Amino acid sequence: MSSKRVVVVTGASGGIGRAAARMFAQRGDSVALLARGTTGLDGVTAEVEKAGARALPISVDTSDHQAVEKAAQQIEDELGPIDVWVNVAFTSVFSPFMDIEPEEFERVTEVTYLGFVNCTRAALKRMQQRDRGAIVQVGSALGRRGIPLQSAYCGAKHALQGFHESLRTELMHDHSNVKVTLVQMPAVNTPQFSWVLSRLPHQAQPVPPIYQPEVAARAIVHAADHPNRREYWVGASTVGTILGNHFAGGLLDRYLAKTGYSSQQTSEPKPKDQPANLWEPADGPDGHDFGAHGQFDSKAHARSPQLWCSQHHGTLGVAAAAVTAGAVAWAARRAA
Repeated sequence: MSSKRVVVVTGASGGIGRAAARMFAQRGDSVALLARGTTGLDGVTAEVEKAGARALPISVDTSDHQAVEKAAQQIEDELGPIDVWVNVAFTSVFSPFMDIEPEEFERVTEVTYLGFVNCTRAALKRMQQRDRGAIVQVGSALGRRGIPLQSAYCGAKHALQGFHESLRTELMHDHSNVKVTLVQMPAVNTPQFSWVLSRLPHQAQPVPPIYQPEVAARAIVHAADHPNRREYWVGASTVGTILGNHFAGGLLDRYLAKTGYSSQQTSEPKPKDQPANLWEPADGPDGHDFGAHGQFDSKAHARSPQLWCSQHHGTLGVAAAAVTAGAVAWAARRAA
């Protein structure tokens, strides 16, 4: 691919999407920035332009397929043919399943799964005509291993895994030069823990090890450059969760049942005024710009050896994955 491309990033106003948009801009790519929150969009637009790249902010809810199609056409009209489309946008609910209202569960599914489907369709409609382009789906280790308190999100990411595999094989059957790849994310220090709807008594937190958004962004940019891979694993928790579930699924169930509630909460009570972005963006006109980082900078890693192993797959990558999987299996047995 050309070093200067037209790149679309959904969920660009914060977290992983924000970090990825900045990284694409630093490479000289023109970046279309899709998100609901206008305050966050203003912030990332300024960052992209400061990097010397062209930015096109569009306020859109990716669960609305007609709005996504309109946004895609606007991007091609103003920036040119789309080379890379990165799907990041999501929402979630931290809560036991029976405390999630049916409408809330449906909303998470519409954004976190169907939003990816809508955006992929809009991208493919244009890329297939030219027989070129790359679509990067931002997945999660939780799409391969469900955990307590995140049933809606885990269900949506599991659905994304199946959709990705089905679509990828269809493109291979057609000998298409349009590529789709999946980046499996670990726990990342993003603002989601400060704006996702939560019914937990304490402040929600990512399960360690935690990585900075820039680690995720490097994986996304690499995947956009090398989209032939089926998927990339970003962190130790990703590798361990996926392979640990495969080799010790029943034991891991017991381990998560015992530790999954406490490990996803800090000792601090949940702020009474914490926003919830399920129905409206937390960074709307009356909100503030949350940026890319969450509140766990002191615990987050800036690098991931597992990402390097995934990018340079081979004996070293397999060995690292096996060691991590063994550690998870050992922990599960200890908890059983």
